[in-house]
Amino acid sequence: MHTNLPILSGARRAIAGLACAALATFASAALAQDVVRVGKTASNALAFTPPEVGTAKGIWAKHGLKVEVQQFAGDARMQQGMIANEIDFGLGSGPSMGFIAKKAPIMTVGVIADQPLSMGLITGKDSKYKKPEDLKGARLGITTNGSLTYWLVRELSRRMGWGPEGIRMVPLGTITGQIAGLKSGQVDGFIMSASVGYMLDQKNEGEVMLHFGDMIQDFHTHVVFANNRTIQSKPDAVRRFLAGWIETVEFMRANPEEAIELASKTTGIPAEIQRQEFAKVMPMMSKDMRFKPEALRVIVDSFQELEILDFKPDPKTLYTEAFLPSAK
Repeated sequence: MHTNLPILSGARRAIAGLACAALATFASAALAQDVVRVGKTASNALAFTPPEVGTAKGIWAKHGLKVEVQQFAGDARMQQGMIANEIDFGLGSGPSMGFIAKKAPIMTVGVIADQPLSMGLITGKDSKYKKPEDLKGARLGITTNGSLTYWLVRELSRRMGWGPEGIRMVPLGTITGQIAGLKSGQVDGFIMSASVGYMLDQKNEGEVMLHFGDMIQDFHTHVVFANNRTIQSKPDAVRRFLAGWIETVEFMRANPEEAIELASKTTGIPAEIQRQEFAKVMPMMSKDMRFKPEALRVIVDSFQELEILDFKPDPKTLYTEAFLPSAK
């Protein structure tokens, strides 16, 4: 029987075999990616876009991970999702570390962002409230009780000398509910990423009265929580997730225009406004995800005063750095 196929030499057969083996290994590695489920407490927050940016740039795949994102309306609901084992990681607020002291089966494993440079107090264009001193008794929209927005309102009221309850709070969930509440008069303003205020300003519907980063310096605004089941069953996936996060933030910092374009697709915020937000957010993004004693002290000291907890927990019981890359 004759064939037109060339007969491979021994060397060529060896090379072909190695190429096939390499392809098989690559395909096997791709198939072997660990799926990790990540919950967000805000869909429009630039600080929470590394899951999508990292996917677009192949960073998660490089770390053997496939990231699936779920959206939650505030920290409290995301914590419920972690307790129900719906997600492996949660992107939430520093004050939500108080849930750990309440025996939630989670642990804080890394810092996303420090000083709250991106958070703003947004009011209507025709609001009678023009400055923070006017806000006593005002109604401000927050996502949920126990969230970052909850903490910021109570801390603002405390710093103004009115006690933690000098400003009233209305839980309204996501951005849609916040804007609807402002337009209907249900609230006098709301706490959210300042980029929302920039968008409303463009439409002559609102403005940013206050940037919280001007008021609060030592803080952990956003952190990463891990489900205890994930920590126990997939500790290496926790390490790879945090390493991938750090690499993604490094990419965003080094490639601002591409990062802004990718983030804009995720948040739904126009690129020109996302660019303003990027300038605020990137300076607050942690480079090594490590915890700072003074920021932890501010958070823990506030728990009792703001009535998040009725006792002061040891900060060391609320976080671990065991899964972070070694400090350089």
